[in-house]
Amino acid sequence: MTALKLFNSMGRSLQEFKPLREGQVGFYGCGPTVYNYAHIGNLRTYVFEDLLVRTLRRFGYQVTHVMNVTDVGHLTGDDDTGEDKMVRSAEERGQSVLQIANFYTEAFFNDTDRLGIERPTVVCRATEHIQEMIDLVKRLEKKGFTYLAGGNLYFDVGKFPAYGKLANQKLEDLKAGARIEVDENKRTPQDFVLWFTKSKFENQALTWDSPWGRGYPGWHVECSAMSMKYLGESFDIHAGGIDHIPVHHTNEIAQSEAATGATWVRYWLHAEFLVMDKGKMSKSKGDFITLDSLVDAGFHPLDYRYFCLGGHYRTQLSFSMEGMAQARSSRKALREKILDLRAAAKDKPLPARENLGSAAKDRLGNFDAALAEDLSAPRALAELWQLLKDPSIPPEEMLAVAFDMDTVLRLGLAEVRRIEPGFDPEKVARIEALVSARAEAKKLKDWAKADSIRNQLKDEGVLLEDGPTGTIWKSATTA
Repeated sequence: MTALKLFNSMGRSLQEFKPLREGQVGFYGCGPTVYNYAHIGNLRTYVFEDLLVRTLRRFGYQVTHVMNVTDVGHLTGDDDTGEDKMVRSAEERGQSVLQIANFYTEAFFNDTDRLGIERPTVVCRATEHIQEMIDLVKRLEKKGFTYLAGGNLYFDVGKFPAYGKLANQKLEDLKAGARIEVDENKRTPQDFVLWFTKSKFENQALTWDSPWGRGYPGWHVECSAMSMKYLGESFDIHAGGIDHIPVHHTNEIAQSEAATGATWVRYWLHAEFLVMDKGKMSKSKGDFITLDSLVDAGFHPLDYRYFCLGGHYRTQLSFSMEGMAQARSSRKALREKILDLRAAAKDKPLPARENLGSAAKDRLGNFDAALAEDLSAPRALAELWQLLKDPSIPPEEMLAVAFDMDTVLRLGLAEVRRIEPGFDPEKVARIEALVSARAEAKKLKDWAKADSIRNQLKDEGVLLEDGPTGTIWKSATTA
């Protein structure tokens, strides 16, 4: 298989991927701040990260994927300005911070499940890792990287000469171009809070005892502490949105490498913005679209996944309802082609990769080559379409290759079937989502979950049949 190359934001270059430990990848992706619903711009980043994980596994790596859930301490400004997003949301809705966090965490994973995004190996909540954060800050304090001012503990970026290397900016340039300081306690505008105390937020909802007073951690410190807990002090890949580069990821690097004295992350991958006519979406401005908004407009969640795969993750993607309609039309055409192939292949067993003809192998090789070139999903999609238009490839081989490709694209091709009479599209979408979740559970050898889904569907009058072309479902009344 072709060597996998990824664009490393650290150094701005395409590099061959070589993990720290042969055959294993440690991957950390910035998770949601659960004070509101994820908007589709956020979800584009998670589709990209899912593509990355599935590609890594396709290339033979065992992936440990860690994602944080920020349920405390993220201010409205990444530079320690504004109010706590969680507290503000709780006050607006008349609920506790933890109620808000639990509700929106569940909503987030409901969205990612519907988008075919595989859940991370480890999901870690910030509120459950306060001690790890305190321990990391104590290491920084012991090494002389901190100072206490106005009741809050700050990281002194002047003590870390490599500050700004991810953003390709020198500290002197950052200082020269800095805006007027908002926090008068900071020695320089780029210094950031490691631990807030009640001296700054007297009515903070969630606080903990610490060596610096009762308070709560700064947002940046949580990712460093939790990633190192689960992946070690040096690991392979860190990913997130491009907006994290100048502040959040820059601060993460500074505190992590100041504490350990070693390179923290080897490959940094960043997804570009999803943009609308008026610019990128923003929760703070209230002008965002959710996945449910698209469903209410008549789209299937996988239509949005298809839309995202149509653009390279490092390219800004312009969103429009017209673009969504095109994605829906294309995905519908894919499904119709799969149904036609099922009928043509009848019940013939699907051949293994080594038993494919040369034309089918070439398509599969081109598909892998597209993924190997920095996860080129548009090229990979094009190879799927070229496969399905090639008259020289037998239907059973087309199905085998299409389903193989779809283990990465995750467009639900193996679950495609004719709609049963009496089953409306919404019910079909829910059934197919459960069938997909069961397929994922079987792949992970979670047999209890797979059996639970089968039994749930059976109770609803839906029967599952596992066959050579995947799992199909049918109404018990017509079986």
